[in-house]
Amino acid sequence: MAVNVVLDKALDKAYENKPLAEILSAPPSALAGLTEAHDKQLLDALKIKTIADLGNNKFFQLAATLVQLAAKEG
Repeated sequence: MAVNVVLDKALDKAYENKPLAEILSAPPSALAGLTEAHDKQLLDALKIKTIADLGNNKFFQLAATLVQLAAKEG
């Protein structure tokens, strides 16, 4: 099933029309609001090189889960 998602506001302009696989292999600075300085900090601190690494990082996944759970507590 094809899914159409508009990511214009979430991605750097250069990545807006790229395939998902290319976006996931891009550096975190491909996300709107992050810079190459953030790429270096994430690499140095957490060995995160790509958006996929960022999304698969156990600390970020745990934080996202906790935020979602808190929203359901009411």
